[in-house]
Amino acid sequence: MLKRRALLKGALVAGAYAGGIGLAARHSGASAAPALHLSARPTEAHLTDAGVTRGAMTYGDGEVPPVLRLRRGKAFSLRLDNRLDEPTTIHWHGLRIENRMDGVPFLTQPYVYPGDGFDYAFTPPDAGTFWYHPHCNTLEQIGRGLAGVLVVEDPDDPVFDAEITLNLRDWRLGGDGQFIAQFRPRDAARAGTFGTVRTANWRQAPQHDAPAGGLVRLRLAATDVTRILDLVVDGAEAQVIARDGNPVEARFALDGLTIGPGQRLDLALRMPDGEGSVAELRDRRGTRPAVLATFRSVGRSLKREIGDLPPLAANPLPDPDLSSATEIPFILSASAEERPKDGICGSLGYNFWAINKVPWADDTGDPTAPLAEMKAGRTYVFNVENPTPQLHPLHLHGLVFRPMNSNKQAIRPHVTDTYLILPDEKVQLALVADNPGDWVFHCHIIEHQKTGMTSYIRVV
Repeated sequence: MLKRRALLKGALVAGAYAGGIGLAARHSGASAAPALHLSARPTEAHLTDAGVTRGAMTYGDGEVPPVLRLRRGKAFSLRLDNRLDEPTTIHWHGLRIENRMDGVPFLTQPYVYPGDGFDYAFTPPDAGTFWYHPHCNTLEQIGRGLAGVLVVEDPDDPVFDAEITLNLRDWRLGGDGQFIAQFRPRDAARAGTFGTVRTANWRQAPQHDAPAGGLVRLRLAATDVTRILDLVVDGAEAQVIARDGNPVEARFALDGLTIGPGQRLDLALRMPDGEGSVAELRDRRGTRPAVLATFRSVGRSLKREIGDLPPLAANPLPDPDLSSATEIPFILSASAEERPKDGICGSLGYNFWAINKVPWADDTGDPTAPLAEMKAGRTYVFNVENPTPQLHPLHLHGLVFRPMNSNKQAIRPHVTDTYLILPDEKVQLALVADNPGDWVFHCHIIEHQKTGMTSYIRVV
């Protein structure tokens, strides 16, 4: 819910960013004219058998936001045209790009007002599965559909027989197929308000065909605002080959891996040999497990084996130097502060959550002080504690970290930008502060973010 005061502040600070945006485009090596135009616009969606859902939002010309495909190390440019009746932006979730391109109002850019546009230009350094979404009126806009998958390709990646990308998300719809309230305060103070209709690529349990006995690269993005998933594949062999945009050090079978909003998985799926055989991707979490998508074998078996698949190329990530690391404490907590605030681009009117006992204070031209200030090139370890009874998918913009020691779960070595911290967990997240700027650090259960569990860190 945008407030007039926040809109006015956006207008006041817009001029301060105008010079920097042009510099960002030049530094990226992108041309002045964006190669791609993408519109954020209202749409009608076909989500249930009850009829057309009005009031949805999407990117592009079709109903479902397009999968954007980039190349690692190649300059990319895009113009966002805002055809909504409210401001918006695009945040490139998981990409280690220049701070000016990060899409956060007040920290990195002004609002993109209705009828206006904004030029994004950057060169992605990493290959993998990412996603893009607004960082403005976030609960409403993502909840109504503004979330698309972004794939950064590496020409040296192994060859698969097929690739399937799934945008996994819920919708808050009533029995008539129309939107109902996006959140309930009592749920926002707990695990969050769950959707009522579950989809993959805006369809309920869609079926995809793939070559029998072939290897499928299955890219999964959890773009929901609330739901945490416990994923399994029945009827076929599936191994995790990448998490959150980065190859895993050792592949492992998908046998009940829990991921939260903002996280991504790349799977190598070995299709059944028999034509017509069907495998299922299921979420087995909670009281209402669900089939998210099915995969049907077609044709004669290719008789490929996952063990013959070469490894994914590693991304050019710096290695933390733990011998000289500085430790920084972060405590996730509930908030007793009752005064409603304007969170980043809009407010839900409540404060339920905080980081280091401080909920996000307010949006201004010069926001509240950063949680931490880090020196460029130095290694840091975030000592994060979650004394709350809820899970929190913690997302850090612009940087990646390596989860290390946890008192609650065994950690497989991997690199991520979003870590799902358990209730009562204490975990160490090691990172190299190699990307200067102000980077948002928040829970990606959007109700938690919008009711206080958000702030930012500064790299100088």
